[in-house]
Amino acid sequence: MNCIIIDDEPLARSEMRSLITEISGIDILGEFSNAPSALEFLKDNEVDLIFLDIEMPMVTGLEFVEMLPKKSLIIFTTAYSQYALKSYELEAVDYLLKPVDPQRLEKAIDKAVLYTELLSKDTVKNTVESNTADFLFIKAERRFYKISFSDIKFIEGLKDYVVIHTKQQKLITAMNLKTIHQKISGETFIRVSKSYVVNMNFIDSFDNHNIYIEDSEIPLGEVYRSEFFTRFAGGLLNSD
Repeated sequence: MNCIIIDDEPLARSEMRSLITEISGIDILGEFSNAPSALEFLKDNEVDLIFLDIEMPMVTGLEFVEMLPKKSLIIFTTAYSQYALKSYELEAVDYLLKPVDPQRLEKAIDKAVLYTELLSKDTVKNTVESNTADFLFIKAERRFYKISFSDIKFIEGLKDYVVIHTKQQKLITAMNLKTIHQKISGETFIRVSKSYVVNMNFIDSFDNHNIYIEDSEIPLGEVYRSEFFTRFAGGLLNSD
C-alpha cells in the first residue's frame, strides 16, 4: 500500500512521516502542505491512502475530499474532535486526533489495507440475490453465501459499496446503505449515521456521539440520535 501526507504544518508532517515509517507494508509517495498541490500530484499518480489534515488554508481537508477521485481512501488527522462525524459522512476510513497515537495509527492502516484488498478483488461484484425475514443470500464468485441477520454486527457504507461486518468475516457488496437497510430486519437494525447501520444486539456501550461494538467505534449522527436513544434505551435516557 502507498500513501501521501497532506498537512500545512511542517512539524505535523514530520511526525506523521516518522510514525508511518515504523509500520511495515506502507510506502510514502509524497508530502504536501496544501490540497491544490496534492491534487496536481494525484492527476498523474495513483494513491491508495491519504492522511489528511482538516483545517488548512486555501482548501480545507473536508473540501478536498469532495474533489477526490473515488479510489483513494482517507484517514483524517486533526487536532479538532468536532469534525469526527462529518469525516465519517464523507466515508473516511478513520479519524485520528493529534498527537497521533502509534497504536491507533497502526489500527487505522490495518483497516485501510483490508478495505483496499476488498475493493481490488472481484468481490466488489458481490450482489444481494434475495432475503427472507432472517437472512440474506449474497452471490460472490459464482457461489451463494447465506448471511444470517443474527450474525451481522453492523453494516458500513464505503464509497459505492457496503461492508457487512459479521461475527466471522467482512463481506463487501455493490449496494448503497439505504437499500440494504430496507432488506434487513427493522426490529434489530437501526441507522445511526449516514454511513452506518448497527445491530442493536451487539452494542456494548454508547454515549452521545459514539456507539461501541467490540473494538469498533461507530459515530452516532445528530439526526439519528433521538431515535436511537428512544429505541435502544426505551426512552429512559436523555440524549441531550
